[in-house]
Amino acid sequence: MISFETAFEIVMDSARPLGAEAVPISSALNRILAQDVTSDTDIPPFNKSAMDGYACRREDLSNELTVIEEIPAGYVPRQVITRNQCAKIMTGGIVPEGADCVIMVEFTENRAGNKIIFTGKETEDHICLKAEDVKKGEIVLRKGTKLMPHHIAVLATVGCVAPLVSRQPRIGIVATGNELVEPGEQPSLSQIRNSNSYQLCAQVTAAGAIPTYYGIAKDTAGAIDATIKSSMVENDVIILSGGVSMGEYDLVPDLLKENNFKLLFEKVGIKPGRPTVFGVSDEVFCFGLPGNPVSTFVIFELIVKPFLYKMMGFDSTPAEIRMRLDQTITREKVERTAWIPVAFTEGGGVAPVEYHGSGHLNSLSEADGLISIPVGISEVKEGTVVLVRPIQS
Repeated sequence: MISFETAFEIVMDSARPLGAEAVPISSALNRILAQDVTSDTDIPPFNKSAMDGYACRREDLSNELTVIEEIPAGYVPRQVITRNQCAKIMTGGIVPEGADCVIMVEFTENRAGNKIIFTGKETEDHICLKAEDVKKGEIVLRKGTKLMPHHIAVLATVGCVAPLVSRQPRIGIVATGNELVEPGEQPSLSQIRNSNSYQLCAQVTAAGAIPTYYGIAKDTAGAIDATIKSSMVENDVIILSGGVSMGEYDLVPDLLKENNFKLLFEKVGIKPGRPTVFGVSDEVFCFGLPGNPVSTFVIFELIVKPFLYKMMGFDSTPAEIRMRLDQTITREKVERTAWIPVAFTEGGGVAPVEYHGSGHLNSLSEADGLISIPVGISEVKEGTVVLVRPIQS
C-alpha cells in the first residue's frame, strides 16, 4: 500500500497531452485553451464616452456652450470641438477631437439657441481612453485557461471565433458485479441498482471529458475481459468500478495485466478508497475504483479529475476554505488518510454529516465539502481550523 501523496504523484506524472482542435466559440464553454489568445484590436478602439452627456473642453465649463453635433453610439463625429462648443453624446459614442471631458446630462441646463450650461461644480473626464484596457497584439487569455462565460465574451471581443482548445479525453465507464442491475430495473433480494456508473458519467462530464457507458460486466473473466478490450479501442481512459479488492471475484487487476496494462499501484493509503488501481498501456490509461459509491466519488475527485485536467493542460489546484470545526471527530484506525464529508453549520463552521461508511451514498447529498485527517491522527477537536474542499454544485 502506498500513500495518497505518492499515488497522486504517480498518476499526475503519467498524464500525456491529447493534442488540440479548433472549435466554434459557441461550443467553447468549459474547454481548455491550447494556445494564447491575442487581441486583434485596441480595446476600447477609440476614446469612448462613459456617460450620456456633452463632450466639451474642460477650460470652457464655466461658459455657455453651443451644441454643434449629436453623436450616438456607432456614429463617427464630423466636427472638431473648439472654444465654447460641445457635442451631445451617448454612452459608447466616439469622443470628438478637441474634447477632453464629458459632462453628464444630469448636470446641464438647456438654453435658447441650441446652447447649454454646466450646472455642476466639477466633473470627472468620463472618457474611456483608447487602448486603456487592452492594446492590439496583447495576450488577453493564456494557454491553459478553462473557458468560462466571461472568457467567451473576451473571445468574441477580440474576434477569436474558433479558439484552439485541448481535445477532450474519451472515458470508458464500466461497472462490474453480479449484484448490479440498471436503475430502471427492480432489484431482487440480492441485487442493488448501479449508481456508480451514472455518478462517474456525471463527474466525467463535469470535468470536461466525454464519457461512454459500457454497461455492467458480470463477475466472470470472459465478461470483464471482453468489456476491457472493447473500451480500450475507443477511449483514452477506462474507469472500472468494483472487482478490484482481494475477493475471489475481484478479477479486474489480473485482467488488466493480461490486456498489457502495467499496474503502477493497486492499494492506496486512503479512506475511503484503499483498493484503487492505476494502470498504463501504450495508448490507454485505466483506473480501477472500489465498488462502494462514496469511495468511487472521492477517488475520482481527488485523483482522476486532476489527471483528466492535466491531460487537457489545465492546472486544477482545488479550492480549499479555512473553516472552524464545530464538532470533534474521532477515529480508531489511523494508518490511512481519511476524507470525511462535512456540512456547513449555522454558526459559520463545519461539522461531519451522518456517515456510515463508503457505502452510504446519501451522506454526500447532505455534505457541502470534504476534510482530510492525516495518517496517525485519531482526533480533531472542536474549534480546530480545518481545510474544507467544497463539493462543487
